[in-house]
Amino acid sequence: MKMSGKLISAEEVVKHTTPESCWVVLYGNVYDVTEFLPEHPGGSKIILQLAGRDATEEYDPIHPPGTLEENLKPEAKLGKIDPQTIVQTSEPAAKKEVKEDDGPPPMESLLNLNEIEEVATKRMPEKAWAYYYSSSDDTITKSFNNAVYKDILLRPRVFVDCTQCDTTTTLLGHKVDMPIFVAPAAMARLGHPDGEAGIARACGRFSALQVLSNNASMTPEQVVADARPGQVFGWQLYVQNDRAKSEAMLARVNALRDSFKFVCLTLDAPVPGKRELDEKQAFRNVTPGGATKPAERPGGVGQQLFFGTASDLTWKTTLEWIARHTDLPVVLKGVQTHEDAFLASRYAPQVKAVILSNHGGRALDTAPPPVHTLLEIRKYCPQVFGRVEVWVDGGIKRGTDVVKALALGARAVGVGRAALYGLGAAGQDGVERTLEILKAETETCMRLLGVQKVAELGPRHINSRKVERDIFDGGAGLESFGLWDTVKSKL
Repeated sequence: MKMSGKLISAEEVVKHTTPESCWVVLYGNVYDVTEFLPEHPGGSKIILQLAGRDATEEYDPIHPPGTLEENLKPEAKLGKIDPQTIVQTSEPAAKKEVKEDDGPPPMESLLNLNEIEEVATKRMPEKAWAYYYSSSDDTITKSFNNAVYKDILLRPRVFVDCTQCDTTTTLLGHKVDMPIFVAPAAMARLGHPDGEAGIARACGRFSALQVLSNNASMTPEQVVADARPGQVFGWQLYVQNDRAKSEAMLARVNALRDSFKFVCLTLDAPVPGKRELDEKQAFRNVTPGGATKPAERPGGVGQQLFFGTASDLTWKTTLEWIARHTDLPVVLKGVQTHEDAFLASRYAPQVKAVILSNHGGRALDTAPPPVHTLLEIRKYCPQVFGRVEVWVDGGIKRGTDVVKALALGARAVGVGRAALYGLGAAGQDGVERTLEILKAETETCMRLLGVQKVAELGPRHINSRKVERDIFDGGAGLESFGLWDTVKSKL
């Protein structure tokens, strides 16, 4: 590599902080990233914020290994930083946050997901917490995702042998030991070095499905490296404006089909939501009086990740494009109305499942909770359940929430933040404790309902009348979509 053995002083590095000449230090090496600025997936602003100094601490948790080699020319590596010059001449990095950490409490002492979140909040870097916790605008949708479950009551049956309880099920034909999956959640290494691989190992212990984020902080190859035999993964796809990048990623996933069994196409966030808590973190490194123009203002982690994401996806063109590059089944994530669930079912068998989700309240605030969409499907187009699997993602905090969703027809429920909080609390051990709690609570709920198997759960095990009155009541509206059979309500 060009000048790879040369020592470069920190004084020289700090001279290169403009779009015309931008240098950064990573892992002790000096890189000229000027040509890469307009191509950076997160936009050029974030790199310019870190220009002229050591950016390793900010870079490492959110970039998979090999990113530098894949994106920079060999000659971009100018040499090594002269360690003797760093203290005297380098610009001070942003003030580091210091958190007292005596280690996590015993995992068995944490009895619910709220307690795990509390521990994670204390132990994670503030930037990670802000990204994980944030939601859009007034956070109404995020709160309602969980609150709505409290308005659904359970109807336990008695005099039933509840000695045995079986939570196993199948998802897209693959056997799993619990109807709970880890939804795609980006940047896991922000919260803990175990990252997505730690989540994968925890899922392996419980034979739970994991959907790996398109914006994971580890490569798919790294995440599945220690997978157990038969462990099931899905790959989340954010289609890029530069389709070639997405096509290359699909090719990598195709090569890992022993682990990755489907592609999860995310639809509920074609543009980033306004996540104010996350955005405010970006201003911690801005100098007073800087970034006054909109184009110069820094964005939060969420906005950076969305840079380059396509917003021109359509039913007509996108699924055909995917079919040209993979024969893996497609799961559509982000369905929020019965009309779109119905449309998705018409694309079976390529589309095998839909995930009812509003992006965890991180996209459109005041969008409906997944439970509302689930009830809409039951009311207006219940035949959808027979054509594609219906999964739910958002608001799950208790085993009773899991059971209520399953009773309404969901095949499985996803947890995203809960897995990240488990990771932030204690790495892989924290994720295992999260899944352990949810599985145990689900089993207890099933037993108290008088249900032995997941498949036995149905609408008669719940009273959802209080929620039904709030769902969309404007009619099925499916005639224009070419309805081929009579819609019969199950409510």
